Amino acid sequence: MGDNKQKPQILHTELVAQSRLFKVESVHLRFSNGVERLYERMRNGGNGAVMLVPLLDKDTLLLIREYCAGTDSYELGFPKGLIDPGENAFEAGNRELMEEVGYGARQLTPLKQVTLAPSHFGSRMDILLAQDLYPEWRAGDEPEPLEVVPWRLDKLYDLLAHPDFSEARSICGLYLLQNWLNSSNAK
Repeated sequence: MGDNKQKPQILHTELVAQSRLFKVESVHLRFSNGVERLYERMRNGGNGAVMLVPLLDKDTLLLIREYCAGTDSYELGFPKGLIDPGENAFEAGNRELMEEVGYGARQLTPLKQVTLAPSHFGSRMDILLAQDLYPEWRAGDEPEPLEVVPWRLDKLYDLLAHPDFSEARSICGLYLLQNWLNSSNAK
């Protein structure tokens, strides 16, 4: 349903605000029924992002605890980062895993590509399952060392109840992992 729907016509775009990290764009649209609206969106200027769901072994996944300026708190979640120019999601994923967790992955399996608030943001994130890990650390751009937190797979529901595990993308990753574990791919 909705596959044949005609997208609105973009009549005009204008940069209305900019910071070091973000560009906000005003978009004047005309819908197929003639209705016109002004929307604001974050201009998509990057190559996307990647998040890893790392399995240390058949019983344990790895999380990180890091400071999040948006909530002014330390949050528990999966390692993630931007895809640099010239990288694909797999290369960026392995680099981020090494920088944030201290492991590389011999096997990366795509779980899903997701968006966050697509009404306002154009960026996409590839969520990858990381397996067959080996120790390898690379210096990253983190301002302080990240705490690596092993979590037993038989305690996944306890993770959902953990007050520091609240980021929507990490919760999505957890459900995608659970789905993968329940599928024939994991057997």
